[in-house]
Amino acid sequence: MNALDLATTNLTSPAVLAFALGFLAALIRSDLRFPEQVTSLLSTYLLLAIGIKGGTQIRHTALSDLALPLLATVAIGIVTPLVAYAGARLWVGLDSVNAASIAAHYGSVSAVTFTAAETFANNSHNIDEGFMAALVAALEIPGILIALLIALRKSSNSSLGHSMREVLTGRSVMLLVGGILIGVIASDSTTTMVEPLFKTLFPGVLVLFLLDLGTLAGQRLVTSRGVSLKLVSFAIITPLIFGTLGVVVGTAIDMSVGGAMVLGAMTASASYIAAPAAVRIGLPNADVGLSLTAALGITFPFNLIVGIPLYANLASSLG
Repeated sequence: MNALDLATTNLTSPAVLAFALGFLAALIRSDLRFPEQVTSLLSTYLLLAIGIKGGTQIRHTALSDLALPLLATVAIGIVTPLVAYAGARLWVGLDSVNAASIAAHYGSVSAVTFTAAETFANNSHNIDEGFMAALVAALEIPGILIALLIALRKSSNSSLGHSMREVLTGRSVMLLVGGILIGVIASDSTTTMVEPLFKTLFPGVLVLFLLDLGTLAGQRLVTSRGVSLKLVSFAIITPLIFGTLGVVVGTAIDMSVGGAMVLGAMTASASYIAAPAAVRIGLPNADVGLSLTAALGITFPFNLIVGIPLYANLASSLG
């Protein structure tokens, strides 16, 4: 399958089309928007389902197969926030606090981008790794902590201990890690009982969530102020660099073509759930709206529409 076929397949998937519908609705000022309670329920479901599915696969995976990808993911989680911080400072021209906020968002991971990439890989039947959800949890935390450490060096007003606790006990990390533990501990017979909810219904719930995210991303772009061309270019170039890094690392450690592609998409993604919550606590003076506009309004749709096929094509070429 060539790059054009990959792009066409991704663009015509229900999830991507639902995101486009929500985005268009926001641009034309439609009142299409889910209530906050529904959005919270959908995100809770997705995070828990990702964790349970990953934990179930980990239970059937040898530790020797998981160790190297896990170490590589943690290493990526250390490198990317440092690069993102340097780019935000030197290219975009942000101050140290807002650059650290950008680093936290781009050093962490979007669980929805991961889900879209994994679904794409499963549909292409070229992924062998069932433990990718565990790598999401491993990539979620290091980038945020490193960004907060960077900010702490620049300001004595940040409480690292409080921020770390907020990250580790935050909703997204608790759901992902808790779901993984449930999947690892639960028996096959009891896991089968909940498969209709957490596996069969998953693609449909993802479509609903992306419809809602499309409206949110569109609203961010419509209402945002002071978004410079340099920030837009940063939000597009950075995922390309990080995505390439993830694919190369995945290929180098002998992951399957689909596994390397998903790792690339994860590395290219930017957090808009865990990172904003942590930044609000650890960096109270940061403009979280600026980071969210870049992460959710630009990088997320770029990865969803353009990035995933590109990373798939690169993984296929390297593999």
